[in-house]
Amino acid sequence: MTDAERKIFILDTNVILHDSACIDQFEEHDVVVPIVVLEELDHFKKGHESISYHARTFLRRLDELSGDTLFEDGVRIGPGRGRLSVGLACPMHQDLRLNFAGNEPDHRILNIGYTLAAEHAGQEVVLVSKDVNLRLKAKAVGLKACDYTTDKVRDVSELYTGKRLEEEVDAALVEQLYTPPQELAVEALPFADDLTPNEFVILRSGKKSALGIYDAATKMLKHVDKLPVYNIMPRNAEQIFALCALLNPAIPLVSLTGKAGTGKTLLALAAALEARKQYRQILLARPIVPLSNKDTGFLPGEINEKLAPYMQPLYDNLGVIRNQFSKSDTRHKNIHKLLEEEELVITPLSYIRGRSLVNTFFIVDEGQNLTPHEIKTIITRAGEGTKIVFTGDIYQIDHPYLDSQSNGLSYLIEKMRGQSVYAHINLEKGERSELAELASDLL
Repeated sequence: MTDAERKIFILDTNVILHDSACIDQFEEHDVVVPIVVLEELDHFKKGHESISYHARTFLRRLDELSGDTLFEDGVRIGPGRGRLSVGLACPMHQDLRLNFAGNEPDHRILNIGYTLAAEHAGQEVVLVSKDVNLRLKAKAVGLKACDYTTDKVRDVSELYTGKRLEEEVDAALVEQLYTPPQELAVEALPFADDLTPNEFVILRSGKKSALGIYDAATKMLKHVDKLPVYNIMPRNAEQIFALCALLNPAIPLVSLTGKAGTGKTLLALAAALEARKQYRQILLARPIVPLSNKDTGFLPGEINEKLAPYMQPLYDNLGVIRNQFSKSDTRHKNIHKLLEEEELVITPLSYIRGRSLVNTFFIVDEGQNLTPHEIKTIITRAGEGTKIVFTGDIYQIDHPYLDSQSNGLSYLIEKMRGQSVYAHINLEKGERSELAELASDLL
């Protein structure tokens, strides 16, 4: 590759905090880490959050690559790879002085990128940032900029939904799913070759229909019943499918997606309570993404008071289930007892980092606000007998550097599809109220 063909990529801090192994993704092209990025990583390296892990990991990797030498022209990232160097601070370029203050970290990164582009006029220089505002600033001054797309899914409109509707099938096939042993060989189905493990199917023949799940081990489509779970009755086919996956001990990893009001968290919690005797503990957790990305420190009160607003939706769902029973009902009392004895724990996700989860029914709410690396970290914590359930809406993201394509939940669905230990279902119909459904669709 000639120098003219070799690109130069400038990394923003948020790219490294998103993926500490990012420097391995640029193949034979050169990578520049601005000195201001190293300064910012120094502020993030302490702590137990995912970003702290990425900061420490990246800095250690940088130290290993550099050895005892100074960077100068950079060091080779690996065999057949480009060079890695540190972009040192330089005076604000005269083209930028009027519009950008030199002391802002983003502007210092922008200045290093712009200056490098001017010095290497024969090469393509690209600023890589997950900050859309910084990318816009770069483009405004003629510097090419792009998002970090390595772990993005290709097209969310084609993301696996976990189910399929097959109409005009032979009526005898529909009837077979209702006749003991309530299963049929998928060889009889015209779409058999397209089925993936634990995919749900709606078979329809005229006014008759049947629900099934594909068992890849036996190559059979097995009937799925509509049954109440902890007094919560599923209201549509997707909810029936969701409860089937949630209650199946042979499927330790489940994801539920859908807009607000489709029952994702409620169904997951009801299933956990129904199956509680199979597990040592039920854990409900959600990532803390404060409004306007402010830190929780600005909220009044002690730590529990600060976190209470973020955990309240989980308590609300628990209240819905508890209110299905009278106060004298054993199941109503059991929920209170489980909370008291910490067999049912509602907690911020950051509080379970580092734990090894054994024999636990673990529900992670708002999974769309997690990065792919965070999703991986959570799943790798699963010990023997643990079931992990991710719920979320990939279109309702509060994280400043994630979108429908780059969030961890979308990544999980794309990468785990086809695995026998995994099931997914996208819930489409809102079940809160007619008003809530109308608002979700129109506003």
